[in-house]
Amino acid sequence: MNVRPLADRILVRRIEEKETVRGGIIIPDTAKEKPQEGEVVAVGPGRLSEDGKSRIAMDVKKGDRILIGKYSGTDIKIDGVEYTILREDDVLGVLASGK
Repeated sequence: MNVRPLADRILVRRIEEKETVRGGIIIPDTAKEKPQEGEVVAVGPGRLSEDGKSRIAMDVKKGDRILIGKYSGTDIKIDGVEYTILREDDVLGVLASGK
């Protein structure tokens, strides 16, 4: 995969929570909520400043674990893997720095 987000966009792979089944009830995939935690796969170069002469650095970097809203961004599928692409403004917080 070779995707480079533009401007202040971030490519995120949502991290699925560990599923525990109680009482033998299995919840179908269509009824599950989207995970709110993700790992940053790629980041854009940052948005342009108001004067258009410089870029504003991104606060997140590749490998960061972040919190995102359930309905934030646009879901895409690349090589059979689901990702979400969103703007840096849609990131709620950074959980821990990556590698």
